[in-house]
Order: sequence, then C-alpha cells, then structure tokens
Amino acid sequence: MKVVVLTGAGISAESGVPTFRDADGLWEGHRVEDVATPEAYEASPAAVHRFYDARRAALDAVAPNPAHTALARLEAALGDGLLLVTQNIDDLHERGGSTRVHHMHGELRSALCRGCGGRTPWTGDLGDFPPCPSCGVTELRPDVVWFGEIPYGMDEIQDALAEADLFVSVGTSGAVYPAAGFVQYAAGYGARTLELNLVPSDGSHLFDECRHGRAGDLVPAWVDELLASLGGDSRP
Repeated sequence: MKVVVLTGAGISAESGVPTFRDADGLWEGHRVEDVATPEAYEASPAAVHRFYDARRAALDAVAPNPAHTALARLEAALGDGLLLVTQNIDDLHERGGSTRVHHMHGELRSALCRGCGGRTPWTGDLGDFPPCPSCGVTELRPDVVWFGEIPYGMDEIQDALAEADLFVSVGTSGAVYPAAGFVQYAAGYGARTLELNLVPSDGSHLFDECRHGRAGDLVPAWVDELLASLGGDSRP
C-alpha cells in the first residue's frame, strides 16, 4: 500500500508551535510581507534573521506529540510505502521518530547559501552573518521557502500522489497552494482521500472522508486502524 501524508501547522500547534497565521492575518505578530518574502530579506536581512533566529531557538522549548510519534510508527510499518510531506519548518517529525520527512517549505535548522546554493544543517543564529561552511561567502539565509519561491521537491511529491492508494491531510488549512491542491491531484489518479483536522478546512468538501478533532487523538487512532487493516502491529 502506498500512502502520502501531508501535515500542516495544526499538528505542531498541539506541541506549542504557533500556527502559520493568526486570525488577524499576522504571522507570529509580524506581517508576512516583512518576514517571509525575498523582497523582505533584500530590504532588511538583519530583521528577517532576528525573526528566524528566535523561531529556531524556540524549538528547544517544544516536543513532539502523539500525532508525530504515530506517524513514525506508520513509517516503521510501511517503509518506502509512505511519503511524509510537511509544510512545517520545525523538526518535530524527526524528533518524533520519522526518518524520511520531505520538508516542502524548508527547515528552520538549515541554512541556505545564496553564493553556492549549498544547504547546511544549522542550529545557531544567522543574524551575525556567519560564512558559509562550503564556500566561505557570508550569504547564508534561512533555508525556508518564502512566498514567491518554489517549494522543494514538487516533482517527487506529484509522482507519489499519482501512485498513492491513500492521501491523508493532517492539520492543514486547505488555503495555501500548492499543498491545498494535493487532494484533487491524488483523487484524480484514483487515491482515496482523508482529512484529519481540528475543524473543517477550506478544502474539506474535496475529501472522501473527514474526521475533525485534535491531531494528537485522531492521528494515533487512524494509524492503529490502518495498521490493523493491513495486519500490522499497532502497539506504541
């Protein structure tokens, strides 16, 4: 069986990570245009670095929740049959036990060199403009896909969606493209589709089935159900 799982801000919110946008349209108290576009970085790189340095440091204060660990159990059972795609830039999936995570919007704990294009694991600050470990140029920026940039690995994601038997969306708003279009893409190739979300998303009507509630409750229950149907071990 081939399964594609897409996760969004809702799964990390239960661990204490602020959601992508609050009701007032701000991203953690900032206008998106000021912290999440290439133009913002060109205009004020120091301000953008301060924002992401603070978010990177804040990861130490949060921990994976049962939804993250349940998806790690699913990976252990399905192996290459599972593609876990996340819109989140935190590392909670990895810390929850998943080893094959596709970060389509990049990662907080990674730096991208604008000089050589290299991507480097990074846990400290970037605001003091350190040199790139590969080329020595002081052009490191957050390895985060900003508005106006192309998400990572779209060809790989689309190939997996075309082959999937099941597509599951967890904790997403259904409003941010291209991820919001994955359900239609997968369904067009014959996959069954399932939404697990706190409340109905903008795209709930596009799914074959929707279950609404906390990810920490819904995801472990669904993983147990799926593994039982496949004859697998659903124990923690």
